[in-house]
Amino acid sequence: MLKASLAFLTLAALAAAPAHALAKRRDAAAEAAAPADPATLGAYAPVNYDLTQDRENILVLDLSNGQRVQIRLMPQWAPEHVARVKALASQGFYNNVVFHRVIDGFMAQTGDPTGTGQGGSELPDLKAEFNPQPHLRGTVSMARAATDDSANSQFFIVFYPRFSLDKKYTVFGRVIDNMAAVDAIQRGEPPENPTRIVQASLASENKSVPAVVPPAPAITADDLNKPIGN
Repeated sequence: MLKASLAFLTLAALAAAPAHALAKRRDAAAEAAAPADPATLGAYAPVNYDLTQDRENILVLDLSNGQRVQIRLMPQWAPEHVARVKALASQGFYNNVVFHRVIDGFMAQTGDPTGTGQGGSELPDLKAEFNPQPHLRGTVSMARAATDDSANSQFFIVFYPRFSLDKKYTVFGRVIDNMAAVDAIQRGEPPENPTRIVQASLASENKSVPAVVPPAPAITADDLNKPIGN
């Protein structure tokens, strides 16, 4: 899967620019200069941040940290990858799947039901749909193995810009609401107490936020030795 050995960008330099805000301005400028029909832009189509529009292409992730994240899926950029993620979400495939690889200053990766980074769905791997979209903060991109055409179900969300990944991994969406909840995902490879996707759905399904049940406390040897009735 996505290799941790890729060089990190200097966080101090990145902190100097509000990357998510810059991404919004970049998309707004592209949209202002675009033809009347954005579908004609293909891989250069701008991101629509309006949560009320095109709701069948908004992926909603309800996380175990109690937060809801919304991701604009972009079939103009990567139609087959978007179709795959939507199909898996509608099947409940991503429900209760953990973020198994979360690197501070880099990205949070999920989509493996085994939680090991080695699993995927039973569907065939996807042919790469590399496109010119950059890996900005909030970018959602498909993880893969060593070969280009090996993406299946795993994806990652970028914390900070990582342009070394451009045109090597298929970008298929962008976080358009509550990036702060992504920032709060537990770090680790794997995390000791991983954040999980409680429910993945499309905004058009209008699913309510599910109740988050806290994990049961671990039973210790002292608990087992307590007298009955205590």
